[in-house]
Amino acid sequence: MSNTLLAPKVKQSTKKPRIPVQKKPGTLHHMKRLSYGTKNTGNKIIQGDNLAILEALELQVQGQVRCVYIDPPYNNKDRYTHYDDKLCHVEWLEALEKCATSLRRTLREDGSMWVSIDDNEMHYLKVVLDKVFGRENFVSTIVWQQRTTRENRKILSNDHEYILVYAKNYSEFKKTRNLLPMGEEVISRYKNPDNDPRGPWQSVSANVQAGHAVPSQFYEIVAPNGKKHSPPKGRCWAYSKDKMNKEIAIGNIWFGKEGNGVPRLKKFLSESKRGVTPKTLWTADEVSTNDLAKKHIMKLLPDHQLFDTPKPEPLLHRIIEIASDPGDLILDAYLGSGTTAAVAHKMARQYIGIEVGDHAASHCTARLKKVIEGDCYGLADRLQWKGGGGFDFFMHKQTAIRPS
Repeated sequence: MSNTLLAPKVKQSTKKPRIPVQKKPGTLHHMKRLSYGTKNTGNKIIQGDNLAILEALELQVQGQVRCVYIDPPYNNKDRYTHYDDKLCHVEWLEALEKCATSLRRTLREDGSMWVSIDDNEMHYLKVVLDKVFGRENFVSTIVWQQRTTRENRKILSNDHEYILVYAKNYSEFKKTRNLLPMGEEVISRYKNPDNDPRGPWQSVSANVQAGHAVPSQFYEIVAPNGKKHSPPKGRCWAYSKDKMNKEIAIGNIWFGKEGNGVPRLKKFLSESKRGVTPKTLWTADEVSTNDLAKKHIMKLLPDHQLFDTPKPEPLLHRIIEIASDPGDLILDAYLGSGTTAAVAHKMARQYIGIEVGDHAASHCTARLKKVIEGDCYGLADRLQWKGGGGFDFFMHKQTAIRPS
């Protein structure tokens, strides 16, 4: 007889194994009573979970979006009127990674994504977005002065937030991104003290850092009056000697009114690009603040419950101005109070706004109706907005596939 202990018999279950319920991407149900204005514009406001909606829209929008802007919950552990911002750190990052992955697929090759965030999670979010987009496609971090009042309850008064900017393809985005308008302050720098027939010009330094210079950039310049000029220590001339002499001969080098000044290059307004490269520091006087955005919403929707964290229209105007052209598709997967859609509408862009909360219907549609009717707040004066257009409202409903 074997000394091996016999294992007890296990009674076999007669129940079928439980098969997880799968979900379809779901369907978008057009809500005629919440839509407004001109029909079939392509503008959509969709209420529902952004990941599920992006999945449902995948074939329609993949590779079609020029600019994505999102203003997700910052995970700062606060409770707001329209949303609760209390996920654990890991869950929050995972949710943002999934959303960013889906949003990247919607972008054109020259498209970009702009993400508002504060310094509570900004550095962790950048690591996640580096993973999704590739570090080579990181464009920059915008610092936005979102308040001008002092916060005395904290150790340091935090007056700014960030906008992380990523390109689908850095080189393609660089080719097509727009410059900002020069503005009167920049144009005023162009003068014409020598009555040059080519018109106003401004002068820039004729010498540059010598770190990557070649021998032909080190020489002595002889001005028309005979005065000699050498580059400062650690610097060299921007041009070779032959090119510099040609530029002097055709009047492109300025030696001052008396002819004794350090040589400078003349840059003509008529030949300059009609715009300036965007900077990464955006001040309140340029793009407004959260507080002014709240006041704008209060004037626009006085009978609605105040939205806690709206973004100002000038901020979105600058983003959309840099990242897109009229007719392009703009997508916001955390629509909030509807600023992105309102600004895109006034700037003649198409848009898709996604919002899970009921304020998609209460605030966003009411705001866009005001826009279509010609609202006189926000960017109305700057853009000479008179109204028009329309949008369609959709509810997203997800259904289960149950095994037969």
